[in-house]
Formats: sequence, C-alpha cells, structure tokens
Amino acid sequence: IMAIAKRHGLLVIEDAAQAVMSTYKGKALGSIGHLGCYSFHETKNVISGEGGALLINDEKLIGRAEIIREKGTDRSRFFRGQVDKYTWCDLGSSFLPGEITAAFLYAQLEEAQKITNMRLELWQKYHELLAPLEEEGFVRRPLIGEGCEQNAHMYYVHLGSAINRNKVLAELRENEIFAVFHYVPLHSSEAGLKFGRSAGDMKYTDALSASLVRLPMWLGLAYQQQERVVDVLNKAVSSI
Repeated sequence: IMAIAKRHGLLVIEDAAQAVMSTYKGKALGSIGHLGCYSFHETKNVISGEGGALLINDEKLIGRAEIIREKGTDRSRFFRGQVDKYTWCDLGSSFLPGEITAAFLYAQLEEAQKITNMRLELWQKYHELLAPLEEEGFVRRPLIGEGCEQNAHMYYVHLGSAINRNKVLAELRENEIFAVFHYVPLHSSEAGLKFGRSAGDMKYTDALSASLVRLPMWLGLAYQQQERVVDVLNKAVSSI
C-alpha cells in the first residue's frame, strides 16, 4: 500500500484503532502510514474511557495537525515563544484530553506490556480449548499471519456454513454469555452505500461477516469461565 501511495503521491491514514502493542515485521502498527490513529475507547486494550491518539509519521504534517488540535489556532507556537501572539489559522476543534483522562491513560500505558501479556494468555487458552471444535469442522479459529505480532484484542471464530449464527448467539445469551457478531461490512453499511464503492460482489466479505462470532474477552476473565463459554458454544453448534 505504501509503495502504491508513493507512486501516485497519495497519503495513507492507517486505522490502527485496536492495534496498540501490535506489530508487522517488527514495525508498530500505526507507524506505517503517513498518519496513524489509535483509539483509547473503553472497549480497547489500553483505555481512557474515550479519546485516541494521532501518530504523525511525516514531519511535514506536524504543524497543521497541531493547529487543528488547538481549535484552529497557533496557540502552541505562541506558548513556545515562536510567535508573539496567536491567531486562528485553519479549521480545528477542541481535541485536548482533560487532566483526569490523561492521568488514567498514562497509568494504562505504563502497564501496556503487562495488559498485553495477560490478554495473550487468555487468547491462547481459547485457542487451545477450541481446537477440537475446529477439528470437527464446527468452527474455524483465527489465523495470525506471518510477520504479525498481535495484541489479543479479541478472540473470534468463524462458524461452519451449515450453522445458524443467530441461533448460536441466542443460545449463548440464554446461558448469560455475551457474544457478539462484530461490524456490518463497510460496503453494505448505510454510509458505505451512500459514499463508497466496491469492485465485484464482495461475496467473500459478506460470507465471512455472516459467520463470525466474537467471544467474551477481558482481563478479569477466569479460565473456568473460558471453559464454560467453550462448553456452551460446543453444545450450541453441535445441536444446530
């Protein structure tokens, strides 16, 4: 992608919202595009409740990003003594986190490696527990690509083609297990239909989206709870 962008003079904005502590071929996700975006929403691995970070990997973009962040003004340059007064220069808004939000996030960042290691342990336990279901053809477990170091943000399975996902999710809910199916594919979303375009019929995207189930995943998850999730899932897929 970066090679194509270079040939055509394009900027790449890397959506790395869920990817803190993940790498590709030794390079941190978020540091590959000209700009990278992290999310610290409460559903992510490292959180501040709401908010995120813009990673600027091209120094030519730093000045404007700072102005946009500062409500469209060069206020930061004024505080650094680079101008004798500040004024409005561009579009912008108030993107500054509050002190409490920043302090909460800082504590999370200090423990980011520990958080990642704990999540990876939970991910691996799911992976081991679900191996028999994959061998029987009921589910397909996640694949981690070559050169990828993941952060265990989620654990998902793809259900076999003959299995009704809605019935599986309903069975899990009846057993007080909250599993979800993930996002509607962008090309078929309301905004995607209005603003986007796609090449071909996207049948593989649609099929994979319709078979995906995300299992419960958070730091406090106990091994016994994971065993119960897999046990209920096993009963659900083998009875449908």
